Amino acid sequence: MRRNAASGDSGFPLIAPRTELGYIATEFPMKDFYIADAIRFENQVITSSFVVVSKQAKPKKSGELYLALTLGDRTGHIDAKMWDNVIDHINIFEQDDFVKIRGLVNKFNGRFQLTVHKLRSMQEGEVDFDDYLPRTTKDIPALWRSLGDYVESFRDAHLKALLHAFMSDPNIEQAYKNAPAAKTLHHAFIGGLLDHVLSLFQVCDLACRNYPEMINRDLLLTGAFLHDIGKIHELTFARSFAYTTRGQLLGHMIIELEMLHEKIAQVPGFPDEYKTLIEHLIISHHGKYEFGSPKMPMFPEALMLHYLDDLDSKMEAMRTQFLREPDSEWTAYNPSLERPLLNSKKFLEKLRAGGSTSTAGSAELNGNAAAAASGTGEEP
Repeated sequence: MRRNAASGDSGFPLIAPRTELGYIATEFPMKDFYIADAIRFENQVITSSFVVVSKQAKPKKSGELYLALTLGDRTGHIDAKMWDNVIDHINIFEQDDFVKIRGLVNKFNGRFQLTVHKLRSMQEGEVDFDDYLPRTTKDIPALWRSLGDYVESFRDAHLKALLHAFMSDPNIEQAYKNAPAAKTLHHAFIGGLLDHVLSLFQVCDLACRNYPEMINRDLLLTGAFLHDIGKIHELTFARSFAYTTRGQLLGHMIIELEMLHEKIAQVPGFPDEYKTLIEHLIISHHGKYEFGSPKMPMFPEALMLHYLDDLDSKMEAMRTQFLREPDSEWTAYNPSLERPLLNSKKFLEKLRAGGSTSTAGSAELNGNAAAAASGTGEEP
């Protein structure tokens, strides 16, 4: 049990007598409920602490304001609405602050949300930061070692020396092990960048075997290692995931080119041809102008890197959506993929059990389509 702030927990316990300042202190841990627990607490009132991922004040039909929040902890995000007493609470916290909340866990359009009854801001002395940022469940040192094993398998001495220069930099190593791969869309958790890149290494290693006459494996894997390394400076990930000023103004690709040039200067005799190809791998990996790439992929390794990076990102987005809705065959509309998703594994469980899938699956899809059309729990 963690040490509580002041005398006991200065927040609101799950069950306690009221005082004029809220709820009396108890010996409950400061983090009593995680967002991943929502399925076990449906239609129950909970008290717990969260980081404020986003905060918006919106008008009801009556003209009064309500608060639309996205709250986070290490297990995910949940939408929250505060309908009453908004004026009393609107200025006591901001985005990225930590808050203690008492509210009702319920479902709207197939997704869990929280109706906030009571809220207060928290002091940093009450906060265990590990509770609030999602983190990979994988062994980060083991992931880093696996990445190093791939680099050791390189046949090209120049490319191996370049990646050694990156991996032996203790500041880069620490940040690479902890950074998310994106703010929200995919691998948005501590260790997400490393998780994504190792997964991409594995897929690239398999795919290049099918095109041995076209693909330089070491060059492709070098591009995979470097394609998102600028995220360690583009994003801040101490309290929540957000863009740094440098990241907002430059973006990770420009930052990566700067990092590349710095490390190339440490590798004697590094070929200019490789420098140009790696620069293109970096700036073309988003694939299209409208996705932020100043150039489209123009050689085999660049094309493969773009498509496999996109594939790994989208598969992770699907995995995350299925985890968010573990009981659904059809998920709600996924904004990043621009469609609802069928959990085919769950869908086929009925087939193996000898049941029919058509009626229930169609009903669920229709319900989620209606949910996507009707919004996210705001006042009708």
